[in-house]
Amino acid sequence: MNKRYLKYYTFVAVICMFLQSVFAQNTSEDNTKWRKGIITDEFIYESSSFPSVHAATIVETPSGLISAFFGGKYEGHPEVSIYVSRHTPRGWTSPVIVADGIVNDTLRKACYNPVLFQYPDGELILFYKIGKNVQDWTGHLIRSFDDGQTWTKPEALPMGFLGPIKNKPELIGNKLICASSTENDGWQVHMEFTEDRGKTWRKTSPINSKPWNIIQPSILKWNDATLQIVCRSQNEHIISAFSKDEGKTWSDPVALYLPNNNSGTDAVTLRDGRQLIVYNHVAATESAYKDKARTPLNVSLSNDGITWKASLVLEDSPIKEYSYPSVIQGKDGMIHIVYTWRRERVKYIKIDPSLLITEEIKDGQWPD
Repeated sequence: MNKRYLKYYTFVAVICMFLQSVFAQNTSEDNTKWRKGIITDEFIYESSSFPSVHAATIVETPSGLISAFFGGKYEGHPEVSIYVSRHTPRGWTSPVIVADGIVNDTLRKACYNPVLFQYPDGELILFYKIGKNVQDWTGHLIRSFDDGQTWTKPEALPMGFLGPIKNKPELIGNKLICASSTENDGWQVHMEFTEDRGKTWRKTSPINSKPWNIIQPSILKWNDATLQIVCRSQNEHIISAFSKDEGKTWSDPVALYLPNNNSGTDAVTLRDGRQLIVYNHVAATESAYKDKARTPLNVSLSNDGITWKASLVLEDSPIKEYSYPSVIQGKDGMIHIVYTWRRERVKYIKIDPSLLITEEIKDGQWPD
């Protein structure tokens, strides 16, 4: 190779190295920027007896955090059961089965979507569903009086009631408001109420009208006693509605300026008045990974429930999925999130809300 070509290739190599360095630096800066506020990022367990896991839920008991999820060979397999893991000073305990789908001596069905709720006096309820598929679901619950160490025998909910379908209920007085939904005759959202801790139930009619197909609502609270729901949809956006009468009636649902990829979300009202939502910030038709569109996984904040600002990127890998979050705010003010990590494990994130940044979301696009 003559000297002229040698100088040329050397020059090109130097430029490439420089651009790679700049790209790596910018990527690192972006990653750091969208991770501000994260205190803990860990798996609830490293290995387990079940290869597939999904739909985690989290709650704080008097003795600490507890998470539940369904696990088994794959979603829908008859041996899929509900597992629980408790957070102790030594870390998360190994997952243990607390409920299964055994119907009788000859019939067993899969378990789905556990939802934990802690009453102020210490009673802990775990709602879940069993069925061959979503259309076959029946609602069930178990109770714990020792922070999830032991559980009562399963109780079946009345026919036609499923309890909270994915996300945590809201307690107003003695009325537990459970945001629920069905997928039998299209996707429809409704509310279920119990004033006696799951012994008797009543519910509303479906609240959504065409063109919205929505399920799996989360309930948010406002200072004027208004309730808001944010829902998963088949309409490319997160859909929302408002209630002025503790969930009995609702406004017509509207689309928010947040994309939805037909995957579960969750949200929580923070003590400082802000609303926080955890979701996949990507529309199904816009995802570069249409067969595995449940990525990235993001956190946004809002002061009015309508306009949202970008805050965190929890996951951004194109490998498999990061989905079905559950979020609460603890007694110490910290935010706690659990979610499905590639259908292989459950990830736990702890966040200091005072450290969160916010940046405007324009035209539904995540900044940068």
